[in-house]
Amino acid sequence: MRLVVLLLLCCCAGTFAQTRIVSLAPHTTEMLFAIGAGEQVVAVSDFSDYPAAAQQLPVVASYQGVNFEALIKLQPDLVVVWQGGNKPQDISRLKAMGFDLFVSNVKQPEDIASEIEELGQRLNKPRATALASDIRRQLTQLRNNYSQQARIDVLYYMWPSPLMTINQHAWASKLLSICRARSVFHDLPSDYPEVSLEAAIARKPAKVIAAFDTGREQLLAFWQPWLPVMDIETRDIIQVNADRLHRFSPRLVNGLKDLCLQIHAPRE
Repeated sequence: MRLVVLLLLCCCAGTFAQTRIVSLAPHTTEMLFAIGAGEQVVAVSDFSDYPAAAQQLPVVASYQGVNFEALIKLQPDLVVVWQGGNKPQDISRLKAMGFDLFVSNVKQPEDIASEIEELGQRLNKPRATALASDIRRQLTQLRNNYSQQARIDVLYYMWPSPLMTINQHAWASKLLSICRARSVFHDLPSDYPEVSLEAAIARKPAKVIAAFDTGREQLLAFWQPWLPVMDIETRDIIQVNADRLHRFSPRLVNGLKDLCLQIHAPRE
């Protein structure tokens, strides 16, 4: 009996080790590498640039959709898809073709921990449990740290021209709420509305948060003429790493810590 159990364990371990995975979203690629399944990933989506090892893998999906011919040739045992990011028709086609799917559908920051845990169980990666627990702990700590802070209204925008911001339902607003902050355009009907510069200035945000890649000098030059009108200073112009905040990956926690610290940085 003992020999049979040992043989079964060896067999299962071999099965998990041989699982070939295709990741069709940058955040799921990060999740897989974070739990120790990176060596099993045989292809990724466009913009899967973290960690560096992911950049060496074939790309089988982009904003245009999945390259089914390339994916089929790889014969994956598991395809990790993103509901809301991958095209619904592509996910349906993968199901119809009989591929085993893991569907990522993060709605709240804590869902990142849950999906990491689920992937870990699916792929027999014990480190996923500890990672998920640590993410939950840090999110809870952040909520507690800022729960008594006075709320700060901010302009959070992801593109300068046209100026694209967020309402109360957008993903970034869920992060701002942990920091006890709120978008000045929280009341607009669209999750990601385009607004005029004049409208943004008129709402007089206490902080301006740029969530895109640009030089600090260029950012300050853009806002400098309007600082007196909004009654803020250059230190109230914040720049954050959008990848750390907008990807549903373990990196979000550190990105969120930095966001909260900058929002509530004391005035000198």
